[in-house]
Amino acid sequence: MDLVDRAREFATAAHRGVGQLRKYTGQPYDEHLHRVAEIVRTVTDDPEMLAAGWLHDVVEDTPTTIEEIGREFGPGVRELVDALTDVSRPHHGNRVVRKALDREHLAAAPARAQTVKLADLIDNCDDICKHAPGFGRVYLEEMGLLLDVLASADPKLMGRARKVHEKWSRRLAQAPRAEHKPAVPGGLRARLGRPLEHFARAYQARDIAEPMPDALAELPTPTQLVAERAPLTEVIEALSRHDTAYVVAEGGKVVGTIARAQMQGPIVRMWLFGMVTTIEWTLTEDIRASGVDITGLLSPARVRKAEGLHQSRAAAGRDVALLDCLQLSDKVRIHLATDSNPRPLFRGASKAESQRLVRDLEDLRNSLAHAQDIVAHDWTQIVRLARRLDELAAE
Repeated sequence: MDLVDRAREFATAAHRGVGQLRKYTGQPYDEHLHRVAEIVRTVTDDPEMLAAGWLHDVVEDTPTTIEEIGREFGPGVRELVDALTDVSRPHHGNRVVRKALDREHLAAAPARAQTVKLADLIDNCDDICKHAPGFGRVYLEEMGLLLDVLASADPKLMGRARKVHEKWSRRLAQAPRAEHKPAVPGGLRARLGRPLEHFARAYQARDIAEPMPDALAELPTPTQLVAERAPLTEVIEALSRHDTAYVVAEGGKVVGTIARAQMQGPIVRMWLFGMVTTIEWTLTEDIRASGVDITGLLSPARVRKAEGLHQSRAAAGRDVALLDCLQLSDKVRIHLATDSNPRPLFRGASKAESQRLVRDLEDLRNSLAHAQDIVAHDWTQIVRLARRLDELAAE
């Protein structure tokens, strides 16, 4: 099997393994990867570039690391995928700041990587502007800035990208704009703020790091480095990209290492369980305070299941409300239907993505409660949750 076929099989399995779909269409994610690779093929038959077309999102969106790409596909493909993987993270600042960091990263990328990025932009632009014109206007502005820095990319594909950009710019300039509804103060975001801030500071990289045993065989890349006092969300981000994160003291010296296996320990488990519990508790109290008729917002089957649990707890002498017998997914469904500041936890997420985050929370909580392997089974869920909470805390 040649390099491109191996990349196709690897990427397809990786994205399907985490249940990833295209945001607006619900297509299997590998449909996008296939289109990107085929766009690249219109200007080159370079097998490493075609492989990178298939693999360009695999580090950002699946448990795969940069080092694993190198082991599976060699240094050339690793270099391309590394260049195509965003370096910005929520703690760096707002979207404008983060996108500027990613542009700087791509501006320094090799010409082959810049060409693959053009293919990605072309396919994403068509998809986003067609299905989400409101966000499409934001994407077009960001795409225009990116096109200006991809100076080494293939000229033919650059011309195609600019035509796609111009086409959608004209169309969306004529399309009606949706009415903007300002956020209402309060709601879930305000109630989660203090506990999230507490959890963000409660545990740090130095709390779980292992001391450096020997001198480094090779220097870490910047995306592998985390400060001693960095919150665990930053550690998770580093480990979402690399096999190992390196902990740096104030003077710049590497003083410790953190591998994914260390995320199995009690400190990380307490932190994650606290995050999930905080979200569920806040949802429950908000619903309780609203006085809404919860039975009218759930299916009969969900109500019957909650009533059965309620009756069994009452028989055991436990005085609980029906609300306390609902599953987390039920509470989220009610919250989305009633909260005055809609979908703060899921802001920017499609319905499918919101449902996926709820499943992530439930699966992760079950794994934590039963002391199961959270790295082998829940790593992608942990990364998604850390990113969403990091974004929420940074707002």
